[in-house]
This record gives sequence, C-alpha cells and structure tokens, in this order.
Amino acid sequence: MKKSLLIIGYVWPEPNTTAAGGRMLQLIHFFLEQGYKITFASTAVESEFSFDLEQLGVCKRTIQLNHNSFDDFLTELNPTTVLFDRFMTEEQFGWKVAKYLPDAVRILDTEDLHSLRMARQIAYKKSVPFSEEDWLESEIAKREMASIYRSDLSLIISLFEMDLLKKTLNIHSGIVLHLPMMFTRITSKESGGWLSFDEKSDFICLGNGKHAPNVDAVKRLKNEIWPLIHKELPRAKLRVYGAYLPIGVTQMHDPKKGFYIMGHAKDSREVISQARINLAPLSFGAGIKGKLLEGMLCGTPSITTAIGAEGICTTLPWNGLIVTDSLTFANAAIALYQNKTEWENTQQNGVAIINKFYDKELIQERLLLKIEGIQLDLKSHRAQNFIGSMLQHHTLASTKYMSKWIAEKNKKV
Repeated sequence: MKKSLLIIGYVWPEPNTTAAGGRMLQLIHFFLEQGYKITFASTAVESEFSFDLEQLGVCKRTIQLNHNSFDDFLTELNPTTVLFDRFMTEEQFGWKVAKYLPDAVRILDTEDLHSLRMARQIAYKKSVPFSEEDWLESEIAKREMASIYRSDLSLIISLFEMDLLKKTLNIHSGIVLHLPMMFTRITSKESGGWLSFDEKSDFICLGNGKHAPNVDAVKRLKNEIWPLIHKELPRAKLRVYGAYLPIGVTQMHDPKKGFYIMGHAKDSREVISQARINLAPLSFGAGIKGKLLEGMLCGTPSITTAIGAEGICTTLPWNGLIVTDSLTFANAAIALYQNKTEWENTQQNGVAIINKFYDKELIQERLLLKIEGIQLDLKSHRAQNFIGSMLQHHTLASTKYMSKWIAEKNKKV
C-alpha cells in the first residue's frame, strides 16, 4: 500500500528554538520509520533556525493561501494522509483537502489548545480568575473545537487537555489521541553519566521570546523572584536562554546582580545539563512545557507553577517543586539549590516521569495502531463523527467561498 504524507506546517520546524519544532520533528521521524514518503508544505518563510528537512529525505514546498495552485498541488501529490500543524492550517486548507482528497486521512496536531492559552492570558492580564465558561464562550475556542471535529484524528499533547476535551466537552475518544513528546527511556547508565549535584551550578530559564508566557516568566523572575534568590545566594547566577527574545528582555541583562540574558542556545540540553536548578515561573499557558521535560532528560530538577507542570504527569511526584506565589517560588529555589539529598530525590522523580509517560516505543505503537485502525475503515470512522461531517458540510462554506472570492480577485491584480 502506498504511504505518503503531506504536512501543512504553520511554520517551518525549529527544533532548537521551540518545543513545537521538536514535536514536529518527532512526528516526521515516526512517519519516516513507517515508510511514508513525506512532503512538508508551508506558507511561512524559513528562518536561520529552520531545520534542514531535506537531509531527512523530506520534500519541501512553499504554498500560497487562497490560490488555485494549491488545488493542483494536492491532486498531483495525492497523499494518503494529511497532517495539519495547528488548527489554523486546518481552517485554511482543510476544506480543500476534503474536496480534492476525500479518501485521505486528516490528522490535526494541536500542539496545545491555543484557545485555552489565550483565555488564560486574557484572564491573567485582567487580573481575574480563569474560568472554563469564558474559554468556551470565546470565538477561538469554537474555531479550535470545530477544527478538531472536522479532523479524522486530533493529537493532544497534554493529559490535562485530553481530560478537558473528553469530560468538559464530551468529545468522542475515537477522534482524539493523547500523544505527548516522545523520548527514549532513561537508563541507569545514562543517568549515571549526568553531572552530580556538586558539579552542577547556578540556575537556568529557557523560553522562546515569541511565546508570551515565556516573556512574562522572565519579567517575573527579574522583578519579583531573582532579587529574593540573589539576596540569599549572592554567588549564584541565573542564565536566560531563548531565541527571538524581545528588546524588553535583552535589556534586563544585569551581570552585577547575577542575571544574564544569554539569547539563543545552539544546544539547549548542553546548557541545561550544567545548571543545578531549572526555573519556570509560568503564570499562564497550555500544552506541556518542553523546557521542563528537557530538564528531566538532563538530570536538572525544576521549580515551576501549577501551569508549568500541568498535563505532564498525574500520579507521580514532581521533578522538583510546584509552587504558587513569587515568595514561595524563591524560597523553594533557594532550599532545593542547597539540599543535596532532596535534589537527588527529585532528580530521580524526573527519570520516573519520562519513563512512565514519555516512552517513545509505547507512544509510537499507540499512534500506529490508531492510524491503521482509521485507515482500515475510514467511512465507518467518519460515520461515528456526525458533528464533524456536519461542520465539514456547513460551517466551512463561508471560508470556502471567501477563499474563492480572494483567489478570483487576485487574478485581476
């Protein structure tokens, strides 16, 4: 059987700058291992950090929105499976895929629930408690849920978000699959090669500057948390790494107070493996935090918030400490930084979390079985998702005809 995959990317993958880029690269490797011929297409412009997909044998194509050339591209390529990178690409191109490739399996990789992140961000800025009611009333939530229903399968990265979709919205389990980041199990030999408590030093904070929760976290560190830590641990340093850091963050560089803005790290695992404590004071957000998982993979415990730890694990103790306010955060960081026994215990908690929830072999098997089950009887699968069929038939009409109108207008320009 022919196996071909078209990935429509919101951006070109940047695994060295974003967790989303790392996630996409994991999916690409999975499909390559299953024998798929892959084409990655995007309307975005590549950056200096974009991964060289062609070295993996992945074909690259630049596509245009609201342009008839995409129709010809689809019919000529004729993939058996189409993967949408985030719901926005499904909105833009999903109706055309459904029209020209009716037998192709349509998969949505949500990355995180964007609508949940935005609703939390709005509540945070307004200094009001987040409520599920406000989230569900937002336009973006309705758009995102419609995209999930229209897809044959949606990949959900967070345990919390999976639970939210199934229990709060009663989304049928047949069209959603919990699929977190995927890693090779941490062996005792590997963890034995990590730097020890005494060999590690200082604090680290990682985060892409284009992601609002990360920028807010750095500001919170600089203004509220680090002064408290620095007072008790004057010799310790905090290094902040991240691509695309805005000028408001780069101007926080203050070596005299041990606060260093380092910018992009070519190898994030190398720098995080040298730090003793990973700091992530996130006040809002969604999905799961790749920076915290990277810490676990490098033997570096973390201090974070409930938002930071959300969706990563459920039944196991945390790889560090989960706190609320800035004072508690600073005190937890100071205490763990100086307590070798507790630090070593929390380091092992990270090993247990990775091996229980992020085992690459088990997760890939779960994904393979799900996709093969859908492919085996796609008609029956779609028949069980009547809401999705209804949305595909009705709600995309406005998008479809607006797109056609724009395409015709562009011809005259």
